[in-house]
Amino acid sequence: MTKHQVTACIDGSAISNTVCDTAAWASSLLNAPLTFLHVLEKTVSPAHEDLSGAIGLGSREHLLEELTELDEKRKKLEIEHGKHLLSDAKDRAVAAGATDVSTEQRHDQLLDALLKYESETRLYVIGRLGGDHDLQTETIGSHVENVVRAIHTPILMATGQFSTPGNYMLAYDGSETADKAIDRIANSPLLSSLPGHIVMVANDTEENRQRLNHATELLSARGHNVEPHLIQGDVIESLMTFQNRLNIELKVMGAYGHSRIREFIVGSNTTKMLATSTVPVLILR
Repeated sequence: MTKHQVTACIDGSAISNTVCDTAAWASSLLNAPLTFLHVLEKTVSPAHEDLSGAIGLGSREHLLEELTELDEKRKKLEIEHGKHLLSDAKDRAVAAGATDVSTEQRHDQLLDALLKYESETRLYVIGRLGGDHDLQTETIGSHVENVVRAIHTPILMATGQFSTPGNYMLAYDGSETADKAIDRIANSPLLSSLPGHIVMVANDTEENRQRLNHATELLSARGHNVEPHLIQGDVIESLMTFQNRLNIELKVMGAYGHSRIREFIVGSNTTKMLATSTVPVLILR
């Protein structure tokens, strides 16, 4: 099956509107259909817990009947609530310019549901936090970290309130895998209209300059407006300083082989960068 759609995950959290707006923007640029996905995660009902010995048999049976009835009502309400969320998301995306929008509701674990959609998805859009987090908290939801580690399709993580990005920066280390990411960017319309900055945190050597210039030339040859930057220092601090100095509005990160950037991307530092990001983050694997 051809990967053609943008799949956006909504859960009714405070960031869901941002996910909708981010997904509508990406869908329009990619000229791709947009599917909003709401996942009702499987939970263990109290009605299925072992209450034997806690109370008398007759009382236990009566309690289980009430718990089962309440559980069924709760599930129905969750399903209905999810349908309203999906309907509102579709209306918001259409108002933002998306033209081919569909919705899907599934009973599953979030990661399992996303894996099932991966064969037909060219880009996932997710929120930095779930419904049980405050957006002011500098953290990411546990589901987000699991998804980032398991999914190989590009992921666009929404943060805060969405505004159309006016530029982007790409962390680059000169590896073969990094050049594959460059090629992916070159062949995608998502970033083609944005001025970009390719940032390499490494020693100022002729070899590193050649690698950086080669990556810049690859994107420039495809019509991208990009500038190379070779800077020194701690990877995280250097990238964050660069972002703040140039008012970067979209960050692009990827898993780039066994290097300092690789350690930065897949280690605990990734969590820190994602958790503190105030701009959308495109994650390439």
